[in-house]
Amino acid sequence: MKKILPYTLLLAGLSTLAGCSKNFLNRPPISSLTSGNFYQTDAEVMAGTAPLYNITWFDYNDKAFLAFGVARGGSLNSNDRTPYIEFDPSSTDQTTLLTGYKAFYKIVAQSNLTMQNIVDAKNATVSDSIRSYGLAECHFMRGLAYYYLVSNWGAVPIIYDNTNQLSDSLLRNTIESVWQFILMDMRYAVNHLPTASYQPGRINKYSAEGMLAKFYLIRSGLDKTLGNRTQSDLDSAKYFASDVISNSGMSLPSDYYNEFVGVNNNAATLDPESLFSLLWQPVNSPWGVNNSFQAYMAFEPQITQTGDGWGSAQGGSAALIKYFLANPNDSIRRKATIMFPGDFYAELDKKDNGVTVPNTTNYAYIKKYVIGSPADNNNLGAFMAAYTNTIILRLAEVYLIYAEATMGNNTSTTDATALAAFNAVRTRAGMPTLTSIAFSDIFQEKWIETAIEGNEWYDILRWYYFDPIDAEAYVTAQDRGISYTLTWVPGSFSPRRYTFTSSGEHFSFNANNVYLPFPEQEMEQAPSLSKTPVPFNFSVLPNY
Repeated sequence: MKKILPYTLLLAGLSTLAGCSKNFLNRPPISSLTSGNFYQTDAEVMAGTAPLYNITWFDYNDKAFLAFGVARGGSLNSNDRTPYIEFDPSSTDQTTLLTGYKAFYKIVAQSNLTMQNIVDAKNATVSDSIRSYGLAECHFMRGLAYYYLVSNWGAVPIIYDNTNQLSDSLLRNTIESVWQFILMDMRYAVNHLPTASYQPGRINKYSAEGMLAKFYLIRSGLDKTLGNRTQSDLDSAKYFASDVISNSGMSLPSDYYNEFVGVNNNAATLDPESLFSLLWQPVNSPWGVNNSFQAYMAFEPQITQTGDGWGSAQGGSAALIKYFLANPNDSIRRKATIMFPGDFYAELDKKDNGVTVPNTTNYAYIKKYVIGSPADNNNLGAFMAAYTNTIILRLAEVYLIYAEATMGNNTSTTDATALAAFNAVRTRAGMPTLTSIAFSDIFQEKWIETAIEGNEWYDILRWYYFDPIDAEAYVTAQDRGISYTLTWVPGSFSPRRYTFTSSGEHFSFNANNVYLPFPEQEMEQAPSLSKTPVPFNFSVLPNY
C-alpha cells in the first residue's frame, strides 16, 4: 500500500515561500495532489523530499539545538537551559529532552516513509536520476539524524521500517552498529547524489562527502585510545575532505561576519560556504517551517520587531568570553558571535540607524543568527520566523577536518596541506598563521570558528571517544558560571577594554552522564530501552 505523508509535512513542502520565486520550496497547491497520484513525477518526488529541509527539523532547531549542542558544549549562558550546562537534565523534561529525542526519530520516520513511497510508486514516470536523488536525500537526512541520536544517547534503536518495526519491545542497538548504519547511509548519499544540486539549497555529492569526512573522523576514535585512532577511518576522513576542498568548486568567502547577516544566508540567497543548511521560510504558518532561534536569542524586542526577542538572559558563556578577552585579535568572529557592551550593529534596526549595545550592559548577548526585523531583511520574516538558514555543515569545518585527519595519530603536524587548510580558516578571521599545529589547536579553532552553531558538544564527544581523561578535564576546567559581569572600561575606545568577573562554576561529566537520559515517557512506553544494547542485523535492510 502506498504510504501517505502526514498533512502538515506535505503542506510544508508545498507551501509558497513569499518573495522567493526561484526557491525549490515553492510547490503547486496541495489540492492538486492525491494519494493516487503523488510521487508519480519528478516534480512530485522533489516535493516529497522538500520537508526534509525544514519542518521535520523544527523541533530540533527550536530548543534542542541550543541545549544539546551549545549549552552542553560550554558556549551558552542561559537561565532556562541550566541543567544542560551542568550535565544534569531530568528524564522528566518534556520541553527539551523529550521533544529533542522525538525530533530525531521524526526525521528518521519521515526519511523512511518517503523512501518507501518513492520505491512503491511502481507505475510512475519518475526519471531514474530523480528517483535516485530523492532516495539519496532520505539516506542523508536519516544518517544525520542518527548522528545526533548516537551522540546524545549512545546506543539507540535503529529504525528502518516505520510499520513493521515499531513496538514496545524494540531493543537498542550498540553504538558501533549505529555508527556503521550512519556511514552506510552517508555512503549511499555520496554514491547517488550528483556533483551539482538539483536546485539551489538541496544537497549534492559534496554535501554528503563533507558529512562522511566528519563522521569518519569521529568514528576513528570510537573505543580507541590517544594516539591509536583507527587509521583507515582517518584516511577516509582525509580523502573525502580533500575531495570537497579540491573539487567542489567552493572556497571560503572572504568575509566571515557577513555570512551570518540575514540577507546573505536565507533560502533565496544561500551562504556560499554552506554544504548543508536547514532552509526556513519567513512565515509561521504552517507552524514548523519557521526559524524560531532569533525569537529566543535576540536580547530585546526592538531588534526583531515581531513581538518576540526574549533573549535578555541568553548569552555567551564565561568560557567563551574569557577566550575572546584573551584573544582580542579574534574580533571578527567575536562580534559575529556574541555582543559586548558598546558594540554597534548597522544591519540591525536599520531604519533607526542600527543597534548599539548599551555600555552599561554587563552581559554578552548572542549575535550569531540574530538578523533583525523583517524591515532589515527585505521585508521578509514574522513572529518567531526570522528569515535565515541554520547552517549544519560549512566549508571551514571541512578544512579543519582535513587538518586533523592529516595529523592523524601524531601529536602535531607541520604537513603543508594541513597547515594550509588550518591557516585558511584563521587568516579569514584575521588571526596569525601557525607553523605547527596540535590537536588542541584544531579543537580550539573549531570551537571558536563554529561557536553557537550547535557543534560544541559533538566535538567534545569526538575527543572523549579516544581520550576521555583529557576531554573530561577540559570540560571540568571550563568556566560555566551562570553569574558573571562583563564591564566596559570607560574611556577605552581603540581598542575597547573590558573587565570580567565570574562566579567560576565548574561541572564535570563522566561515563555516567556523558549521554543524556532517555525521556521517562519513552521508557514507560518502551521498557525494552533499558535492556542491554544488541548488534544490529544489517542483512534485514531493504535494498534501497
